Amino acid sequence: MELLQLLSWACIVFTIGMFSTGLVDLKKMQYSKSTDNVQFLPFLTTCVNSLGWLYYGILKRDGTLIVVNLIGVLLQLLYIVSYLMYTKQKRQVAYQIVGGAAVATCAWFYFSKVLPPGDMQLNQLGLICSVATVSVYLSPLTNLVAIVRSGNIQCLSFPLTVATFLTSTSWFLYGLQMNDYYILVPNLPGIFTSTIRFYLFWKFVPVSGSAPYKSMQI
Repeated sequence: MELLQLLSWACIVFTIGMFSTGLVDLKKMQYSKSTDNVQFLPFLTTCVNSLGWLYYGILKRDGTLIVVNLIGVLLQLLYIVSYLMYTKQKRQVAYQIVGGAAVATCAWFYFSKVLPPGDMQLNQLGLICSVATVSVYLSPLTNLVAIVRSGNIQCLSFPLTVATFLTSTSWFLYGLQMNDYYILVPNLPGIFTSTIRFYLFWKFVPVSGSAPYKSMQI
């Protein structure tokens, strides 16, 4: 039980830390009064994904999942509202928000009203959340291939890489301890892609005097 509690706290701390990296973009938007060089879709997709895991945690009565993803949803909503406030493309962003809300609403209706409570409901929701998380972790692979070819790692964030590695590893161990493959399996790609990034930092480390790493790009 002590190991499980330790892993639970590790998941909470590391995941909230990773969610909080968006505060850098929030500060940037507030300072420049614009959304230049800030991407919106990661905020929206992370919010929808966190809602799915929050519901999964509620069904499983897993306090760790509930706490982490509730904070994650609130942070992403803060980023989304701030982006909408500062962007010049308010209509396009509003359409994307409506689309994300529609997806979340339809998913909630299906899992809460169509499927009967029990293992089928929990298994299907866990599978959907797992697939969504895997897609998030594997999405930067194309950019990583381009970095290998160019040798330019300026678009990589070392702190974010460390945060992703620690978060994925803690959730992998937590899922292993809980015997929950829907938590365990989707965090393997996070460990894998983070390890690739560490290798790229080691192989293409900038020479002294070069520009510092840019944050939150991959």
